[in-house]
Amino acid sequence: MTEPTTEQPEAAAPAEYSLRFPDSWWHLDLDPSTRDASIRRRIEAQVEKAPQLTREQVDGLIRDTRRTAREAYAQGALRASGMIRILRAGSGPLVLSATTVVLRISVPEEQSEDLADLVMAAGVQLGTEAEGTGLPAGEVELVELPHAGAAGRISRIEDVDYQGKRVPTAVRHTLVPVPHTHDYLVIASSTPNVDLAEQFYEVFDAIAESLRFDGRADTTDAAGPAAGAAEGSPMGETEQEK
Repeated sequence: MTEPTTEQPEAAAPAEYSLRFPDSWWHLDLDPSTRDASIRRRIEAQVEKAPQLTREQVDGLIRDTRRTAREAYAQGALRASGMIRILRAGSGPLVLSATTVVLRISVPEEQSEDLADLVMAAGVQLGTEAEGTGLPAGEVELVELPHAGAAGRISRIEDVDYQGKRVPTAVRHTLVPVPHTHDYLVIASSTPNVDLAEQFYEVFDAIAESLRFDGRADTTDAAGPAAGAAEGSPMGETEQEK
């Protein structure tokens, strides 16, 4: 008589994820056939109540946002979101801006898939890259996300090309293992407003902490400053959220 098997079916990888963004953030169109016009319309609408901005400044915002969308598309991003806010300041308008790009990456076979090993390697790389630049080496840490578990957090100030000149930019990446796979979801957030880096980091962290796999949306305000409509996206590496 054959005894019944006790093997459990292998757990399936999640098909979707969800993140919550502040209401002031908007989705960047990544479709090459529509993104340029879509981004121009969005930014023109954002700045129409800020007549203190010059035409050159508005066109610069459009160029920078288009570049972000192009790069996100080229990297196979699952989605990209951004915000622009213009405040009145004594010396002229203060433009606040930030972007978050979500990527899914696979760890090369020759590298360790362990989260702690990846974060440690990232820390060594940050220190090496910062040598001789005058910029701080950055920080790496292991954190616990409320709904997605252990994650790695990488923070640094790096020089980014803005309109042909190098501009210090505050960057925070959160690496989250995708359950039952060898992949990671990377939530890559950045802002050129380095003087307000700590305030933006709080928003970036709240976005990352709202992550849920399988598209289970959090309907509470636990995301704090990132509270907003929950949005689910496919986890396929090449699929784009339109």
